[in-house]
Amino acid sequence: MKAAAWNEPTPREICEMLVIMKRNATEANLEQVKQFLVEHDCDFHQSTGADRIIIGVVGDTSNIAPTTLLQIPGVLDIYKIPDED
Repeated sequence: MKAAAWNEPTPREICEMLVIMKRNATEANLEQVKQFLVEHDCDFHQSTGADRIIIGVVGDTSNIAPTTLLQIPGVLDIYKIPDED
């Protein structure tokens, strides 16, 4: 199931998102996602569960197109965490 429509962040917006990896994602897939995030100056934290890996992303994600991340092998879905304001 894909997330609802992605609301593109406004310039300079600091927001958070979750990157949900597929169950069969390889270590190479995971490293590719991490490298992508580093190249876009984002901080992240990996949570490894029994059968799924989730990456929490924090930082200025306004320059990250969700469709680009979704094209990386092993990525299942992306969820933007809404602003509380």
